[in-house]
Amino acid sequence: MDEKVQKVVSRPNYKCIYKDIIEKKHPDKWEKCQAILAKDEWKIKDILQLDKILFIGTEDDEIEFNKKHRFYDESSILDILRFQKEKGYNNGELASHFNISRNTITKWKRLFRV
Repeated sequence: MDEKVQKVVSRPNYKCIYKDIIEKKHPDKWEKCQAILAKDEWKIKDILQLDKILFIGTEDDEIEFNKKHRFYDESSILDILRFQKEKGYNNGELASHFNISRNTITKWKRLFRV
């Protein structure tokens, strides 16, 4: 018998995660985050924007750990590369803007032939 393998792409429920973080740790920042939380579909830009709103100015080791283990899906990568074209940024400027390695951006360009 042939078994069909179904590829399941599971993504974390960012909306639920960030709502919990805001309610428990940063209730004072609820209004700033409301516009993003109201969206049905989230892009990586939205997640990074919430990270900036919630965690800039705090000195946690956990934040540094999370930055090292970010995951970008294909649509997010293409959005970031489109953003670079629109703004006319070089790899260094884009890396600084999104807090990503220049080598990562170069690798993405090679992979997606942009």
